[in-house]
Amino acid sequence: MAGILGACLLPSAASSAKWRRRDTPLAANLTANSHNSRNLHGCFASFSSLREHQVHLETDYSTETRIEELKKRVQSTLCTDIYSTRTMTIIDTIQQLGISHQFEDQIELILERNIGITNEEDDLFSTALRFRLFRQGGHTVSTDVFHKFMDKNGRFKESMSKDLRGLLSLHEASYLSTKDEEVLLQAMEFSKEHLQRQMLHLNPSAARDVGLTLEFPRHRRMVRAEARNHIRAYGEESGRAMDMLELANLDFDLVQSQHKMEIAMLRSWWKELGLAEKLSFARDRPLECFLWTVGLFPDPRFSTCRIEIAKTVAILLVIDDVYDIHGSLEELVLFTNAVKRWEIEAMEDLPEYMKICYMALYNTTNEIGYRVLKEHGKCIISELRKTWVDLCEGFLIESRWYNSRIVPNLEEYVSNGVTTAGTYMALVHAFYLMGNKINKESSALVNSCPKLFTSAGRLLRLWDDLGTAKDEQERGDVASSMQCFMKEAGVASEEEGRLHIRKLIHSAWLDLNGEAFAATSTLPRSIVDVALNLARASQAMYQHGDDERVPGIKQHIQTLLMDPIR
Repeated sequence: MAGILGACLLPSAASSAKWRRRDTPLAANLTANSHNSRNLHGCFASFSSLREHQVHLETDYSTETRIEELKKRVQSTLCTDIYSTRTMTIIDTIQQLGISHQFEDQIELILERNIGITNEEDDLFSTALRFRLFRQGGHTVSTDVFHKFMDKNGRFKESMSKDLRGLLSLHEASYLSTKDEEVLLQAMEFSKEHLQRQMLHLNPSAARDVGLTLEFPRHRRMVRAEARNHIRAYGEESGRAMDMLELANLDFDLVQSQHKMEIAMLRSWWKELGLAEKLSFARDRPLECFLWTVGLFPDPRFSTCRIEIAKTVAILLVIDDVYDIHGSLEELVLFTNAVKRWEIEAMEDLPEYMKICYMALYNTTNEIGYRVLKEHGKCIISELRKTWVDLCEGFLIESRWYNSRIVPNLEEYVSNGVTTAGTYMALVHAFYLMGNKINKESSALVNSCPKLFTSAGRLLRLWDDLGTAKDEQERGDVASSMQCFMKEAGVASEEEGRLHIRKLIHSAWLDLNGEAFAATSTLPRSIVDVALNLARASQAMYQHGDDERVPGIKQHIQTLLMDPIR
């Protein structure tokens, strides 16, 4: 079953073990399709000669020199007048093109110097743009900046409804709202209403752009996918800056080459681990696992994080399948207890197929712990182990639901599902691997499963269920979040259930925004960004299952990891 296990009126575990399947969210579900699997295995095998590519990349000094030339030109333009709307627009374009990592310090300095500066002549476009850029950068900014566009009754002035550029900017800014910010919630509805009206009178190209903004606001888009799409779109704009466009193309190619080398390293590790060969029932999807980490860590500097987190997700899939489609309840209790003990002797009582799985988990986790100790001076094995204990206990809860034919209530299901989705495991590992501001206070907060992580995990869980519900029904599976809601609310319409989950997703985003803003004072900005990126990647990975118009996982793999941009 794609999503969390929680059954109602299903066959016993023993009789259904051969057909049951649930895809843990971080696995990036493709559904059990043999044709897709063969294609992906072919893609994965194509990286076998990448070590030769690495040698070529390291000696390509002409590309590196050209990038440095372009960076200097763009930086000069960026710093010409740091208080102007033009500079803010350039920053926005740089971020959309996926090259903000090249100008991180300059952008931060410009934003810091602009905080608190007011300009009574700022129009709706520039005010909303500045607001969005500040909030995206983790800076506190009040919604009071929009009051000058509102009437005495606290409503946006109707005169604003004709300003297409301003409405688009306002709509994008409104998606950085929290639940208690009435001004931004009103801005969202106001801009949406009038943009939809204006679409009727726009040319097809402009109407398409407005429709994209309405359906997929930028704050919720996967960063690398947005970069790829915007580079193409920006190249077609009449007012494009050629230096930025060329830099974006070169940078994308360079980052993609880096990803290919990382995949080669992951491929070598996965082959040596041997889980796919030893456990034929388990999923063999390391490339999809790596795609998730590109979503979580779009910044090129986090190469180690991408590789190591991809390892943990690949092992998570195997453990998920042990609990979901192969192990008896008695065996699953033994495995859970072994993970709790976390010692070699703990696997003595395990069935043979579980021993190799246990050792893969034990060794890989300890190796990650050793890397963190060596690079950051922190001994964190116990913290990493706890995430796996929680995960296995969550899987065991689901197995007991299934065997007892229980459908939990929606909140119980989602709360447990945040854990079994791999949320806490991935984010705790990421925090320590990044090594930013690891201290007693931040470590204690991270290890307590903060609301920031929970909010991101709810989006992961809900998107997975929404995106895979059709496949679950075809396989005969039940008790995703949608089915839990329908049973609890006495709703028979799948469309109504789907609509309710979408409302929960929107509400969860408002919660996540609020937690992200609050967490910047207690946690490193880097882990806050990873939590936000987890939510963004969830939508990118699973929305194709709920909306056939958007790219699926296979297409993301092809465009982000395989196809050259030019």
